[in-house]
This record gives sequence, C-alpha cells and structure tokens, in this order.
Amino acid sequence: MMKDLFSLEGRVAVVTGGSRGIGKMIAQGFVEQGAKVYITARKAEVCNETAAELSKVGECVSFPSDISTVDGCREFAARVTEQDGSIDILVNNAGAAWGEPFETFPEAGWDKTMNLNVKSLFYLTQALHGALKGAASADRPSKVINIASIDGIKINPWETYAYQASKAAVIHLTRRLAARLIQDDICVSGIAPGAFASEMNKATRDAPDHVATLIPAKRVGRDTDMAGAAVFLASRAGDYVVGDTLAVDGGVAYSQIAQSWG
Repeated sequence: MMKDLFSLEGRVAVVTGGSRGIGKMIAQGFVEQGAKVYITARKAEVCNETAAELSKVGECVSFPSDISTVDGCREFAARVTEQDGSIDILVNNAGAAWGEPFETFPEAGWDKTMNLNVKSLFYLTQALHGALKGAASADRPSKVINIASIDGIKINPWETYAYQASKAAVIHLTRRLAARLIQDDICVSGIAPGAFASEMNKATRDAPDHVATLIPAKRVGRDTDMAGAAVFLASRAGDYVVGDTLAVDGGVAYSQIAQSWG
C-alpha cells in the first residue's frame, strides 16, 4: 500500500515557469518520480537547456511560451493537448514581481504582476480543464497545484505591493477553484514557498547565511524541500488534500515568535 504512495509513474505533468528556480525544482522532482513533464518559460534557450538537463533523468519536454495573456494560455494548452490528450498534473508556477516605493508604484507594476500571477493562473487552468478532467477519476484524481508565497500570508518588509496582493489572491483563488473542480475529480491545492534561492528571490540567492538567521528552522529552503512538497501533493499521497495551501518556509509564516516591544 505504501510502496508506490509517492510515485508519479505514468502521469503527465505541466509545470509553468519550469526552466529555473522553484519551477525547475518541482519539475526535477516530478521527473525523478517517473512523470513525463512539460515545462514552459518565455526564454526558449533556457527552457530547452533545462529540459535537456532533466531528460538525462527522465522525460522532460520544452514548450517555450508566453502565458501572460489569455490567448497565450490557450495557445500553450492547445500545443500540450495536441501531444498528450490528457494531463494528470498542472503546476501554476510562472510569476512576476515588482518592487517600487508607494509614492511612485506604477500601473504597469500592477498589470504585469496581477495578469501573470492571478489571471493567467485561472485561464491556463480553464484551458487545460478538459485535459485534466479526461485523466481524472475518483480513485485517481488529477491535480492542480498553485504556487503562492508566504508573502500572501504574512507581510514582508519590501514595497512589493502588487506581488503580495497577488499571492494572497492565489491562496483564495485556490480555495475557490478547489470547490468547483473537485466535482470533476480534480484536486486543487497550493504551496506557499518561503526563502528559496531564485532569480525572483535574490536576497536568498545572494545572502543565504544572513537570510537563514531570520528563519525559525535556521536555514533557507533546499531543492528537495520544494520537490518533496510538490510530489506529495501531486501523488496518491496528496489525494485527500483539497483547497489547502501548504507553507514550505521553515516556520516563517506560522511558527515565528514576534519580537518583544519592550
């Protein structure tokens, strides 16, 4: 019963923003557990390089795409479903951030961040709904995993207004999508990463030892921490998780004691 609990053998997965950072961590975890994984990113060269690297372990296919628009989401979904008629797992990881002082924070920052982090997440899930439903059953549900952030749970000190709002929206949207899609045997859940080294999280990438001092677990996230959480939710082990967003952050969001005022 427990032997194959975390296996992804025979499953087809899509990971957006899968060429680097958290997306690549998840894609590698899936490939190593036996899934066929499609990754997408805007930069074709990087996407192709990552797919070639991961294909040394299993099957990883590069489909460079711009999914920041509704049309882009639908075009990408059409390409994937042309190759594989059904999809078992969708990881909505592609995201953007924008930091600027309150006084000058531009409309472009809101549009870029909310469009990719929230709107595209919804429309790609919608575009792949038929493929996810086609693979799903009550005994083996399909999975949608939305990548939020602990910044959607707890305020950070940086002036990333649109980013923090977008990730709070992802957490709530995950619940709403879960309520609808469970009717089709599709489990929707989320992950709220904390400090993982990436292009988006340059502070952790460039100064991991300093960032570690701010985390209850006293270290930054490892690739295996993120891959393990995603594999859990994607596999049979996570079949009964519906609507929840799991904080993978070493205790920052829920286990950090506030500093004393006195």
